[in-house]
Amino acid sequence: MADPVSAAAAVGWAMTAAGWVASPIISELYKKASSFLNFDASRKLKELEPKILFLQRVMEMVEESPYRPRLEQLFTDLKSAFYQAEDILDDVEYYRLEKQIHDDYLKSQVAGPRRNKDRVKKLLTSAMKKCNPMKDEECGMSKIELKQSLEKIEKLINDACGFFEQMNLSNKSSTYLSKPANSRGAVTTARPPSVVIGRDKDCDNIVAMLHDKEEDAQPDTNSAQCYSIIGIHGIGGSGKSTLSQLVCAREQKDGHFNLVMWVHVSQDFSVDTIFRQMFEAATRTPCPQFNNLDTLQTNLEKELHGKRFLLVLDDVWYNNKDVRQYEKLQQILSPLNAGEAGSKILVTSRTRDALIALGAAEQRCIPMSVLDEDVFLRLFKHYAFHNVCVAADDRIRLEDIATHIAEKLKGSPLAAKIVGGQLRLRPNIDYWRSSRDGNHLNDTMGALWWSYQHLDEQVRRCFAYCSIFPRRRQLEQHELVKLWAAEGFARSSDEGRDLEDVCQGYFDELVSASFLQPEVDKYSGRKDTYIVHDLLLDLADKVAGSDCFRIENEWKWTGDSLIMEGCEKEVPPNVRHVFVQTYGSELIIEKICKLDNLRTLIIDIVDERKPVEEKVLKSLFLRLRKLRVLIIPVVNNDQGALSVPETIGQLRHLRYLSFMTRYHPVSRLVLPGTLNKLYHMQVIDFGRILDLVFNSGDDMFSLINLRHIIEMPCQNIPSIGRLTLLRTLRTFKVRKEQGCKLKQLSNLNKLCGQLKICGLENVESQEEALEANLVDKEGLRALELRWNCDERAELKEKEVQTEVLEGLCPPKHLESLTIWRYHGLRYPSWMMGKHNGGPKYLNTLRLYSCSTELGPELGGVFPHLRSLKMGNCSWDTLPDHMERLASLKVLSLDLCLNIRSLPTLPRSLELFRLLFCNEMLTRSCRTVGDTSWEKLQHVPDVYINARLRGGDDPSRYAGAVQGGDRRQLRIWSAAAPPAPVQRGHRSWPLLAHTQLRPVSIVRAGPRCLLPPPGAPARSQRWVLVPAPPARTRTPESEARAARRERQCTREREAAE
Repeated sequence: MADPVSAAAAVGWAMTAAGWVASPIISELYKKASSFLNFDASRKLKELEPKILFLQRVMEMVEESPYRPRLEQLFTDLKSAFYQAEDILDDVEYYRLEKQIHDDYLKSQVAGPRRNKDRVKKLLTSAMKKCNPMKDEECGMSKIELKQSLEKIEKLINDACGFFEQMNLSNKSSTYLSKPANSRGAVTTARPPSVVIGRDKDCDNIVAMLHDKEEDAQPDTNSAQCYSIIGIHGIGGSGKSTLSQLVCAREQKDGHFNLVMWVHVSQDFSVDTIFRQMFEAATRTPCPQFNNLDTLQTNLEKELHGKRFLLVLDDVWYNNKDVRQYEKLQQILSPLNAGEAGSKILVTSRTRDALIALGAAEQRCIPMSVLDEDVFLRLFKHYAFHNVCVAADDRIRLEDIATHIAEKLKGSPLAAKIVGGQLRLRPNIDYWRSSRDGNHLNDTMGALWWSYQHLDEQVRRCFAYCSIFPRRRQLEQHELVKLWAAEGFARSSDEGRDLEDVCQGYFDELVSASFLQPEVDKYSGRKDTYIVHDLLLDLADKVAGSDCFRIENEWKWTGDSLIMEGCEKEVPPNVRHVFVQTYGSELIIEKICKLDNLRTLIIDIVDERKPVEEKVLKSLFLRLRKLRVLIIPVVNNDQGALSVPETIGQLRHLRYLSFMTRYHPVSRLVLPGTLNKLYHMQVIDFGRILDLVFNSGDDMFSLINLRHIIEMPCQNIPSIGRLTLLRTLRTFKVRKEQGCKLKQLSNLNKLCGQLKICGLENVESQEEALEANLVDKEGLRALELRWNCDERAELKEKEVQTEVLEGLCPPKHLESLTIWRYHGLRYPSWMMGKHNGGPKYLNTLRLYSCSTELGPELGGVFPHLRSLKMGNCSWDTLPDHMERLASLKVLSLDLCLNIRSLPTLPRSLELFRLLFCNEMLTRSCRTVGDTSWEKLQHVPDVYINARLRGGDDPSRYAGAVQGGDRRQLRIWSAAAPPAPVQRGHRSWPLLAHTQLRPVSIVRAGPRCLLPPPGAPARSQRWVLVPAPPARTRTPESEARAARRERQCTREREAAE
């Protein structure tokens, strides 16, 4: 029997060739070059297109050919020639942009205030020098190089077609590739899919084993161990991870284990990485930076101490000839004995040997059961017919065809999902029949390859690009879209369509076809991250070929020194896209800088002990001149600042530049003037830099293609208004200097997402505010307006604030509005229902440190408002008629010291939050029968900071939970009873309330009031958190407290 890995390698080249040639690169070259070349050259280029289609057909047939080595060389040469032509065209476009920028600059200078003739003459002379004959010579050389490159492409294609004809391949039928690839079928999350079919019985059996007594479950286990091991094994894509996810979900609900952890191991794992994953799974927080592995293990043992845990080790690989791998598997078990007796480890693997190596008893090694034919058919039909509307007769015929297709998928759940998803997009009888009659669905990889071929041509290129990222990598939607746009993958017949919109369409197609699968971030709860299933990543590796490469390396402690591991693999010399997991200067200089054709370099981690050096950056910029994407984190070095070398100006093709920072902000980043010469630049991310210095005088207006400024310090780029393609600008700080006034936003109408405008105290009139033209920025969804003044401002200043806010009318589709320190005489007409424009669909309104009270028109103006939050506002009352806010779900009051009672609240309210507010209001909200207490009885979740004085009786709170449909009650207290709390303690009536559902508080004080043993199951995790002792309040201390509380709230919500 053939080695499956070798078989995969045999078909991998043909997949790569067919997948790459299928991209419409010829038509794109023709489109760009036709305006640059003469008619004959353009016509010859167009004539190559049918030959490319011929290449696409025959590339799939050559994997068994004895001539394959020669064909591989032809394919490599052809691809290199295409890339070379693209780079030359990019150079031509660069010179065109440079000339346009110089011409525009000259026009702006001449059109300015009157100058004398000598001044104009000087400008003209300067412009001529900038656009010197050397540039024209370079353009001429590019034209010659382009012509030579296209001639080379034509010759290669003709040679390849002639060779194929000699082999008589043109008369043969095209066949699809259907040989198995290396299967790695795990995913990275403990959350099960929304629909799981046919695994309930298997789940019941495993849960029963997990709940077995230790001596029954694993009689041969060393009695010193606190855990036993259960294993699941089966081929890739058979559903091992899904079954484990079901078990996890059930155990988290049942509460048999104190702690449920999920860790993905994979083939090339490190002990350090696994320990970090365990730590994060145990604490639900990111793992700190420990100095060595021993310290990390000690802290992990502390987290596990005294807890009965369930640990899932997903996707464990094992080679019984690899002694080092066996030692690593044993090492990852070493800290687990700190747990409580009865703990369990659930392992999934492709092989039974891996389970035995970890210590599972043979009777506890469970093979994945094959789904019954009718169950598998039901699973396949779920994916194929989900939300499909067809006529009843057609439905019957399609279901009959689906039965035959399901038989070809050999019971693979993954193949059912992928193929079913493709068929669902095309509910056409003829199409389904052709799929049924093809011979390409006989195994999992064949089915995936078939689905891949049905993607749009450019979507295939985007999918192949995903192979640059490590397995289980959480991919952010917006980041992928920007990367694809920067790489030049966007192709559209509609020239007016934005690049991001085109690439968003590609992204949506990959999600629809299940090539990208949604993933919920385990810390933040974000739902806009995605992963590529390991089997699909195998496919992406094959179709990408040598274009993409990832180096999964890391620093390891060996004695007292740090050593880089994982750099042993040779990097293909013609690679175009490289991902480096961990930065190392030797790696960059000795390997990466030798890759002359590199277009993408993404460095994921820079260790604080090994910061990026300027000499490395200089070498990188000089050698890798074809880079289009450069992502490199920066950390603080000994000097406290990083100066970017001037050689960055050599990266004329660069479109995406990121100095991202992960944890700690960097003190200072110095940028050279040559950065302004990167005319193709689309995305800049300065990360969390405290101080950004421009050597060119803060002027970046030459970057006319800049579309996204992701992160930067709270300082402006002067004259930013010239960057009219800008879509992302998180912060704009108004200053009185020229080029920094509010009118710079006037023409930035492509802005979308969120925008924060600071320094509004520097705006002097309504007319100046109107110049920002916010109402025409239809892509904005979140707007934050900030003044930096207090309520003791003079009357004239308040009048100016009133006029300015009136002129800052947002677009009608705005979803979130936040206002800080507004002390005007009234709110603007667009917030009072007296204006035809304004944000009609606002769902979140936040007002902080505002002295102006809202009017009663709130409900009529914002009928879609779902969240209203007010902090440190000096109002006496809340708006009347709040019951008219029929969509309001959340009402939050923080540090509102003057409000003494609540108005009638809307019936839709689901969460009421009261923090550091007036003591009279707080007492009224928690006193049974009081006015405010009565108005909260219909609210399911109530969060109150009740500042109890010493000796106060916590049982007073019992009444607060005994009325109404209360699901949560969270109270902060300054008093804490002795632990443990026993039945009969004065706090028992509160803690034993059976309607309270579990609540998790992230930051609990050292003397938390916990429910006693035997408390109802639904209140097992209820905690009463001590508040800080009462102090004299100042506006500054209250603001600090509000910031701390907001941070706590974010962490708490993430944990819940």
